[in-house]
Amino acid sequence: MIRRLNIDVFIDFICPWCLIGKRRLDMAIEKLKKTHPYVDVYIRWRGVQLIPDMPKEGVVFQQFYQRRLGSLGAVKLRQAQVRHAAQTVNFDINFDKILTMPNTAKVHHLFDFALKVGTKQQGQLLVEKIFEAYFQDGKNIGDSNVLLNIFKSCGFKEESFNRVSRIFDEPFVSANTGANGVPYFIFENFLALAGAQPVDVFYQEMLESIALQEQSA
Repeated sequence: MIRRLNIDVFIDFICPWCLIGKRRLDMAIEKLKKTHPYVDVYIRWRGVQLIPDMPKEGVVFQQFYQRRLGSLGAVKLRQAQVRHAAQTVNFDINFDKILTMPNTAKVHHLFDFALKVGTKQQGQLLVEKIFEAYFQDGKNIGDSNVLLNIFKSCGFKEESFNRVSRIFDEPFVSANTGANGVPYFIFENFLALAGAQPVDVFYQEMLESIALQEQSA
């Protein structure tokens, strides 16, 4: 009998650790498929806007992080650490291409809408495409034209985009992580992990969740 395992995943698209955590979770799920083929993992995506008061047009990326971390040297050190972590999950981050730190209200509205009207596979693809557009290609994911192209590349129609774009200027209501930040993961509404944990940690958490399911069955 197929058993469903629900995982709530809390992310923001300007957070590189969300990308890394998502990729590590994917790798853990692939491992689980080999050892527990009867388990169907279902991701429930939860959007969190880390900087809701960001200007709608965004700010200069390099200046934002220099103010945040205090110096150009600190920025370069942090980016090197993040880039190395991303490479372990087969993703190359190109910080030099990123010009804008965007307001993510639009992209969250779009993603929420896509999850409602699209397939599970389209939702998964859209997550990857948004991360790729921002962290590899340096595109401004707060720009409607950029979002339209990403949306269409995942098999959605422009008519659908026009529908959701009507609420782009509305505030986005973030999911609540209980002050745990992002990325954040909740397994079967019970077990939780904060941060981009190693693959084996995700895997063990899924095994524990399955065991608890079986005990309560």
